[in-house]
Amino acid sequence: MGSKISKADDILRKMLSEKRIKSVEDKRVGSEVFDTITLKTLYKLANTGYIHRLNGAISTGKEANVFKGLDENDNFVAVKIYRVTTSDFKKMQNYIQGDPRFKVRTSNKRQLVNAWVTKEFRNLQRAEEAGVNVPKPIIAKNNVLVMDFIGDEEGDAALPMRHSVIKDPEKLLTKLINNIKLLYQEAGLVHGDLSSYNILIQDGEPVIIDISQGMTRDHPISHELLNRDIANIVRDFKKLKVNISNEEIKSIIKDL
Repeated sequence: MGSKISKADDILRKMLSEKRIKSVEDKRVGSEVFDTITLKTLYKLANTGYIHRLNGAISTGKEANVFKGLDENDNFVAVKIYRVTTSDFKKMQNYIQGDPRFKVRTSNKRQLVNAWVTKEFRNLQRAEEAGVNVPKPIIAKNNVLVMDFIGDEEGDAALPMRHSVIKDPEKLLTKLINNIKLLYQEAGLVHGDLSSYNILIQDGEPVIIDISQGMTRDHPISHELLNRDIANIVRDFKKLKVNISNEEIKSIIKDL
């Protein structure tokens, strides 16, 4: 028991020491990410071996920060921490309350964020089981989600499509559409916020991320969300000189 506690203490000390806080703004953001309950959650995840070390941030956003970590076997993992103070609670309520899998009726912000993390975990599970190229979810606890690290063996994180050099955009588009089709037909989900920002490129393969708002295919607004996803993909690939219509992509996804 003592060794587990000391290991968790070491993780948290290392995590906080590596985050060099230089300004008032940095301190504010740091306190938003690593509040007391989040630190206790990380402590428990450390005790159970899911996190052995937290290194630098992979990405930062208004609602969540993603960190590169190592588990107890020194495998790289991605640790996504949602901020309770800055999350878009109205959006979360709309997407959760409209999802038949969740019966959340609460104005408690932390409970809502925790439900949102559970939703992302379950969406990732469902997508991964259907063969969609997504990070494999490992565990969700409170406002923390641990999943597979998308990057190389040296620990360099894969870049979003928006910041990647795409050598064969037509081939990439074909692979991406096949993944969206699997997500829709086999997992029964629509991403709802798909764009070049949340598609990582790993060894020429598209990896779909940030699926927390994903809705079931039978949801009343799933058609609207799918159209939005398709429109974003058409727009992003037009920038890469690939011309394809919304209707063409939709016909492939739906087998029309």
